This record gives sequence, C-alpha cells and structure tokens, in this order.
Amino acid sequence: MSVSRIADNVSVVTEQIRQAAIRAGRAAYSVKLIAVSKYATKGDGIIDDLLAAGCHDLGESRPQLLIEKAIHFSEQKSKINWHLIGSLQKNKVRKVLPYLSLIHSLDSVSLIEAIDRIASEESLPPVAGLLEINISGDETKQGFRSQELAAALDAIAELRNIRICGLMCMTGLHSTDAQRCSEFAATRQLAEKLAANCPDNCTMNELSMGMSDDFQIAIEEGATLVRIGSLLFEGVLF
Repeated sequence: MSVSRIADNVSVVTEQIRQAAIRAGRAAYSVKLIAVSKYATKGDGIIDDLLAAGCHDLGESRPQLLIEKAIHFSEQKSKINWHLIGSLQKNKVRKVLPYLSLIHSLDSVSLIEAIDRIASEESLPPVAGLLEINISGDETKQGFRSQELAAALDAIAELRNIRICGLMCMTGLHSTDAQRCSEFAATRQLAEKLAANCPDNCTMNELSMGMSDDFQIAIEEGATLVRIGSLLFEGVLF
C-alpha cells in the first residue's frame, strides 16, 4: 500500500513541478525534486518506496540521521544523492562530509572554512554547497544577510576544497503568499547580481527554494531545487 501511495504522491508532485515550470516559461527538467526523507527511518521501507518511485535525491535535516541512512543504503548498493538541508555544526563536519552530494545550509564563513580545511585533511573532492540566505530578515532564521555576501565571497575565493553552486532560502515564518513570492524573487535577483562577480570556485546556477506549501511559487520565481516532504507522505505518515 505505501509503495503505491508514495508513487502516486510523487507523480502528483512531479506534475505540479512540471506545470509550475511551464507557467514560468521553463523546462520541467530545470527543476529537481529533493525528497525530504527525515520523516522515514532506515528500516521502515519508506525510503525504499521513494527510490522505487524514482526519487534518488534525498534531503535530511540532521547530520547523524543522514549518516546512519547513508551507511544503511550504501550497504544495499542503493544509488542516492544525499542533501543536507538542515544546519551543520562544525563538530559534525568531519563525520558527514563523505556522504554528501550537496549542503544546502552554508550559513557562515567560519563553517565554510572548517569544511574546506577538513575536506583537505580527509583528501575529499571539493565539497558542493549553497549559501543560505536570510532573505526575510527574521531574527530566528540563520543565514547570510544580503549585505554580508560580498565579504563572504571574498573569503571563499581563497578556498580550494569547496565549490559554491548557488543560494538557498527559507521564507519568513509568517510570510503571506505575496511576501513569499517577493522573498523568492529577491533571492533570484541576488543570485543574478552575485553571478557577475563570483570567484572561480563559485557559481549561482542553483536556487534551493520552496517546500511543500510554497514550491510552486518558488519555481515560478526561479527555483532549481525544491525540498518536498509532507506532500510525498500524505496517506502514509500523515
């Protein structure tokens, strides 16, 4: 039952992504679904159902749970691209780096420098990540403020073991749909502005914007990565 229901949910969300991309004048393949697997445990079969439904980019909020699931599924020879979408503390960097395809939550220069140093010490390939932007200005949100980015990019330019691929944002906790639209648009515009002066180890090709309740708005404003959780598990976990 869960396999069929999750497959149906993935199909519905995929079609919604396609339609939102069309409305924005974009190709559906320009938007990637990141299935948020934090609701699943490594042995409950739900991640297996996501894989069967074609979801191979999975997002986790907590580094330790990502590590446990990555080890479990690597032993099963499952092909998964693991995305860390939650905050990363420096004391977890060394353990989690070998399993990551993309970090969505680079929220300080000191964290980025720690990742660069540890990647070098562990002889890992350059780590791919997104700069987390506090686009709403909420005091409770992490991330760079817009005015901090120029100095951050100057510091990042000196690093050799990290590759910045774009920006990630979360809209304000109490933002209306109109405000969310404005915040997503502001993130896209910021990426476009930064792209003109990025250092060699930085591009602005990816925009991680939008979750289950606002991903269609995010796509219309330029999102290339959407982080979807609860919609995929309706009728299974919720």
